[in-house]
Amino acid sequence: MADKYMLRVTAGSDYDEANQKLVHVNTEQSLNISNSKLDASLTVRIQNYRGEPVNSPSSCAYFEADPHKSDLYSISFSFTPKKNINGHDLVFGNDFDHPIKDKLPPGFGQAMKIAQWFIDPGLYGDAYADEPYLYGPFLSSINTLRVGEKKEPAEVKGSQDKPAVVSEGADGDGIEARKQAGLPDEASARKKYFLKEQHLKDFTFEEGRNYSCDFFNPYLDFNDFALKLPGFSYIPGITIPIISYWDGQPLRSHALRYVLKDRSTNEVLFVIIFTLLPRHSEGQKEEAKKVESSGQKDEDLD
Repeated sequence: MADKYMLRVTAGSDYDEANQKLVHVNTEQSLNISNSKLDASLTVRIQNYRGEPVNSPSSCAYFEADPHKSDLYSISFSFTPKKNINGHDLVFGNDFDHPIKDKLPPGFGQAMKIAQWFIDPGLYGDAYADEPYLYGPFLSSINTLRVGEKKEPAEVKGSQDKPAVVSEGADGDGIEARKQAGLPDEASARKKYFLKEQHLKDFTFEEGRNYSCDFFNPYLDFNDFALKLPGFSYIPGITIPIISYWDGQPLRSHALRYVLKDRSTNEVLFVIIFTLLPRHSEGQKEEAKKVESSGQKDEDLD
């Protein structure tokens, strides 16, 4: 069934589809996003990608080297706050503007327990709300975090053969800033450290300082549109073919949003939308032309 669909990835400073621009998946062509709270630069990579723009690479060198050989996707971005943001306030995750409870597949409850236990203990949300959400504190959810300098960041340009990969750490005066903030050196220790609410509240994303990060995992398969979770002890691994529980009506049911937001104000900082589209439909072809043309004209979003 999955082969009857293709994927479109767009991003913008808010939920409005009119403000979304096409992301060139599996390339080093980043998309710049700017609003009143931050400037950001985004790169998306998906293993076995089939989608827009037409003739996009199905993979990239990112997935050929450790530690990403088993990963299925990567959302990598850098951002510079335009004013201080408290560490407790910055969250990253998924949300919807409509109920999905009637489309949740069997095994969803078990999947959530596995996700909270093994993948990210900081996850919180309500899948049964009228506007469902699943967020995690940025500092405990993001896989790798690099603290940069408090100045205009130098452009890090990768190539198809040597992609720009974010590693845990710091650069320049960010080394001292990271040390003063008490961040552990290793990513796993940093994620565990920020499971404590007070540690989140004690951290500040500084105005004018650049932060780079990468969010990736081997669980969400965009090729089969399935969630694949491992088993542990007496809990068997499960695969949830998400696409089987979408009825195709309306189209918005075919979109998955990743959101970076300030939960203290409920203000969205940027949104990435993964939209599943039927292959070869005339509407999809026309819409693809519009989105691709828009993306070619302007890769910067204000």
